[in-house]
Amino acid sequence: MFAIHRRDSESQARAGVLRLAHGDVRTPAFVPLATKATVKTLEPRDVTALGYEMVLGNTFHLFLQPGHDLIAELGGLHEFMRWRGPIITDSGGFQVFSMGHGTVADEIKKSRPPRSPQGPSRSGAVLSIEEEGVEFRSYVDGSRRFMRPETSMEVQAALGSDIALVFDECTPFNVPRDYTALSTERTHRWLDRCLAWHAEHGPESQRVYGIVQGGVFEDLRIASSERVAASGCDGVAIGGSLGADKAQMHTVVGWATAALDRVAPARPRHLLGIGDVDDLIRGTELGIDTFDCAMPTRLARHGVAVVPEPDARWRVDLTGARWRRSTEPILEGCHCPACAEGYPRGYLNHLLRLGETTAGRLLTLHNLHFVARLMDDLRDAIGAGTLPERAAALRNGDSPASL
Repeated sequence: MFAIHRRDSESQARAGVLRLAHGDVRTPAFVPLATKATVKTLEPRDVTALGYEMVLGNTFHLFLQPGHDLIAELGGLHEFMRWRGPIITDSGGFQVFSMGHGTVADEIKKSRPPRSPQGPSRSGAVLSIEEEGVEFRSYVDGSRRFMRPETSMEVQAALGSDIALVFDECTPFNVPRDYTALSTERTHRWLDRCLAWHAEHGPESQRVYGIVQGGVFEDLRIASSERVAASGCDGVAIGGSLGADKAQMHTVVGWATAALDRVAPARPRHLLGIGDVDDLIRGTELGIDTFDCAMPTRLARHGVAVVPEPDARWRVDLTGARWRRSTEPILEGCHCPACAEGYPRGYLNHLLRLGETTAGRLLTLHNLHFVARLMDDLRDAIGAGTLPERAAALRNGDSPASL
């Protein structure tokens, strides 16, 4: 399933190929989100033309609407959305638990009620967390729904994805250690149930990734990495709260990948929900093979372009009045469809002020092009044995070589 072709001598980075039912994926790679069976504002042929080989579908959202049974009836997720390459589906755990826990951003902004010191708040749409599974209220119609580990695997089997992720409890940053430990143990029991269901009922061509949890606690992260690897799953995803800032996140990811280097060095690794430019560079150095994140597409829909400007977090907001008369392209020297056609920042500013969806499409094409070329650069540098120098240049604001 996974062949490692080159390892970097000065870091944990490796370049390889994932061989999946619907094709190969060169790694390290970024995986765009096709949350509800579409990469927002784009057609599948656009995504392919940008150089992407795999997309991610969202089990939770597709479970609620239109329903996995209907998608299966219409030929499975590949046929349904007309994507011919590999698809990875998440388990739905992150979305389910986010309704009750919120996110790190919610905590920073203090936009949710404070949580009990005994564990996560039950004030959201999550109605109960039990050993059997999670009861929640559907955002579609308000009905009460229950998701078991087996439910998640059944949905992903019906979708027909190439990689399915096991169902896990995704805890937020400020949950106490005792609760994190109990939650991680339950995630491991759910892992066993997911693998057992898949062994009996799942498609033979579908690969299953376990998920490492453990919050920001080193011993829990290492133990979870070892436990997931020992389960015999096909690959390992790293999820859950990774810390309060980037430095802590990189440390937490490093604990997991160091443990996996020891106990499962040949298995592929996926980092869930991470996609900022600096995080992709550091994650690659830490031995991550695939990443997914809403960042490039979400920023685009809010008028923000990804550019090689580290001091500005690799971003420029084109909604600002300063760009109204600008004749600059989004990024000089970029060959994305938007820049190649010469659309000036002033025009994009105009579209954004009008709320025209064309702006979101053009910026999505640009942002995903930038990230794809960044991953090409990192992959090529590993192959050439020049990753340390190339990573340093990219961190300092150099554009990807093939931009």
